[in-house]
This record gives sequence, structure tokens and C-alpha cells, in this order.
Amino acid sequence: MRFDEKDVEVFLRKWQDILRLRDWDIKYEMVNKEWRKTGDIKIDMDDKKAVLMINNYNPKQTNLEAVIIHELLHLKLWGMDQMIEGLIYSVFGQDEQDPKFNFAYGQFMTLLESTTEDLAKSFLTLGGEDKEISFGRVQKLVEKELQGNQ
Repeated sequence: MRFDEKDVEVFLRKWQDILRLRDWDIKYEMVNKEWRKTGDIKIDMDDKKAVLMINNYNPKQTNLEAVIIHELLHLKLWGMDQMIEGLIYSVFGQDEQDPKFNFAYGQFMTLLESTTEDLAKSFLTLGGEDKEISFGRVQKLVEKELQGNQ
């Protein structure tokens, strides 16, 4: 499955406006090689610039609009994300071998991703063109399980 770049542009501008990110310069890049993610966003807070990256080779999710909403929400939440990450670093350091650091950082990242995804699903339900939620990653696990039981 491949995404249409025209759809990326339309959804990006639509949700940039809805999420009140009009003062940001945002462009997109299509990733046309194997990549573990469906989307990502790189942020320069000082210049208010961001690059939305979309996997157009082997995306894990099928609802492009939902992916764009999710990534733009990361931009919206970036200040809080960086503040909490800084707090974790100041309290626990940055030693990835430290179980306390790993626990705090892991809990934070899980909570950040699940909250962002919940918000993205809510916005999709309210204003998305395709309101269907993608089961991409978990569906691949089901397919793999079923193939193993043949």
C-alpha cells in the first residue's frame, strides 16, 4: 500500500489549521525505504519548523489521516514532552542501564504515545474523512499467528 502525496498535503494543511499550528512552517517527506515507523515528526522549536515523515514503502498503519493527526499532536505536545523528559534526566540521569531511569522513561514514553493516539482517534472521529481506525500493527501479529498455525 502506498499513500498519495496529494492526500498528505491536504490532510497536513487541514489538521495544521484545526490544531492551531498555523504559525508553524511544516513540510513533509515521503520515506521510500524500509522503516519501522509509519510516521514521525522532527521539530525545531526555536524556528517553529517541522518535517513530517511518512512511510510510503511499507506503512504499518493504513489510515493516512490518522497518522498525520497523531504526528501533529506530537508537535502540539512537544513543549510538555521536552519538559518531562528533562525532568526525568535531571532526577535519574541518562544511564540507560539504570533500572530507575528505564522505568521512568519507559512509563513516560508509553503514556505519551497512548495519550497521543487516544487524542488522534478522538479528532479522527470528530473531523476525519475516513473514521476507520487502523489495526495495522496488531493485525500483522494476528496474520503472523494464523500463518504459524497452518
